[in-house]
Amino acid sequence: MARVFFLLSGFLALGLGIAGIALPLLPTVPFMILAAFCFAKSSARLEQWILNHPHFGPSIKEWRDHGAISRKGKWAATTAFLFSIGIGFWMLAWPSNLIPPAVACICGAWIWTRPES
Repeated sequence: MARVFFLLSGFLALGLGIAGIALPLLPTVPFMILAAFCFAKSSARLEQWILNHPHFGPSIKEWRDHGAISRKGKWAATTAFLFSIGIGFWMLAWPSNLIPPAVACICGAWIWTRPES
């Protein structure tokens, strides 16, 4: 039963990660890391497929081995945060428009404290 749960969760995370390629506010790599974790619990073949993927594999391996995020990934996240802040100021009323900058500062600070690959 747990294996099926992790397999379905892995496919859900994979789908969200794929959607994140086109949607700027949806992160791609964190969902791929989650998919790899779920596939590790459910399907060795799918885990190896995602780990050997030419685009996502290196980021997943760096995260697993060292908790590392590439400088390019950090800048991509920061850019997405700035975009989110802009949309928040544009679409949200006071004081709700302060939520995106607060979340971005907390998450951005955590991201920038991770080691680099």
